[in-house]
Amino acid sequence: MNNGVKQVRKSISERKKKRGITSNSKDISTKQIMPLPQDEEKHGYYPSFFESEGGTKQRSNFISGFVLKGILSAMLFFGVALLWESDADVLVKPKDWTSNALTEEFPFANVYKWYQDSFGTPLAFSPSQQVSNDNNQALAYPVSGSVTETFQANGKGIMISPDGTSNVSALREGIVIFSGNDRVTDKTVVIQHVDGSKSTYGFLSDIDVHLYQYIAANQRIGQFSPTNEGETVYFSIEKDNEYIDPVQVIKVDDNP
Repeated sequence: MNNGVKQVRKSISERKKKRGITSNSKDISTKQIMPLPQDEEKHGYYPSFFESEGGTKQRSNFISGFVLKGILSAMLFFGVALLWESDADVLVKPKDWTSNALTEEFPFANVYKWYQDSFGTPLAFSPSQQVSNDNNQALAYPVSGSVTETFQANGKGIMISPDGTSNVSALREGIVIFSGNDRVTDKTVVIQHVDGSKSTYGFLSDIDVHLYQYIAANQRIGQFSPTNEGETVYFSIEKDNEYIDPVQVIKVDDNP
């Protein structure tokens, strides 16, 4: 009987050895072995979404897209540069088209007007804009004063001499496409109008508007204070790359 029990125990022991189970394995198998924290986890850092398997894939796609856009931008830049350097007859029309695309101003005022007519709510170019729906207001000079230099004298605009410190107002509604210091007219504001024309107000003392701001008709855009260095405000109107006499425009508007 004892020999039989010993033989059974021996068989069981041999089977355990074949399976790789030792006498102490029972205690080890019943305990859950927790992985040791990594250095990053000790300091409160855990793998982010971009470091996971799916995140790595998305990051790879993002980088690939960014690199592709960079390559396409470089190709476009060098393509335009080569186009301008070439004198081939076949490239004359593409060169003209490129020139117009790069130099023609975006019709901000027309887009604004279309948005207003289509949706009934002004497009928010400026958070503090004041909208005027009166399109029948008579045109007037940007400041009250006498014209000291006519359009015929310089072929571009007129010079207006106010009696004293005066507000400078916009000719009609539009979008500001320039607001800052000009090399010729110092502090200057240029407004683009719906009809494609531009009005320019130069030699201002202060500017109250910013780039791409919507301007209502007769809205104040700045201020002028006469000084010993400057006593006049510059005012011009340009359409289709040609200057127009502002006096004639305002007189035509005054006629019934």
